[in-house]
Amino acid sequence: MENMLGARGDSPEGKTAVVSGSGNVALYTIEKLNQLGAKVLTASDSGGFIHDPDGIGGEKLEYLKDLKEVRRGRISEYAEKFGCTYHEGERPWNVPCDLAFPCATQNEINAEEAKALIANGVMGIAEGANMPTELDGVHAFMNAKVIYGPSKASNAGGVAVSGLEQSQNSLRISWSGDEVDARLKDIMKSIHEKCVAYGDEGGGYINYVNGANIAGFVKVADAMVAYGAV
Repeated sequence: MENMLGARGDSPEGKTAVVSGSGNVALYTIEKLNQLGAKVLTASDSGGFIHDPDGIGGEKLEYLKDLKEVRRGRISEYAEKFGCTYHEGERPWNVPCDLAFPCATQNEINAEEAKALIANGVMGIAEGANMPTELDGVHAFMNAKVIYGPSKASNAGGVAVSGLEQSQNSLRISWSGDEVDARLKDIMKSIHEKCVAYGDEGGGYINYVNGANIAGFVKVADAMVAYGAV
């Protein structure tokens, strides 16, 4: 998302964000957003979501990590401890925000929820799960020309980290967390640059769906040519 916003001269600093989920991807999305200066308002689990207008950061984020990673508790316990609202059986996409990060599951944003995000002023969506937005929702984001990072691009970091782990195991070396982060950032920067190269529609709008699709096709085609398959 930092690169995506950078394509239009902006940054996450000072922005509000809604995040779904409270597993590894969601928790560390929240952590990274805090590092970049954004305020994260929501997190969720299968029971519902919490809305904390003061932001999920610092002591609150550490509590949430312990709650979900160690104690395996329910997200509602966060609301009880910190006095914020808990919305049972609901998803966070009606909460006004600048940025949205669906990190929970497939098909968690439908067309109406996408339209609600747009109506509430969302400027960017980056998917952190496998195809979390239904097709009608994707079309709504694209038609509104909000920044929309599809999972095949914005969620590629998980596969990239697995590749970095395999590299370390194969070479029998161990990189520090900062080294892995730097390598991952280079990989994601390259993915972003390819999406921009193939998805630039002019007028300051990048169609990341088209960019990711074309970049993926070109990579496969180049590999087939290199191996003499075509």
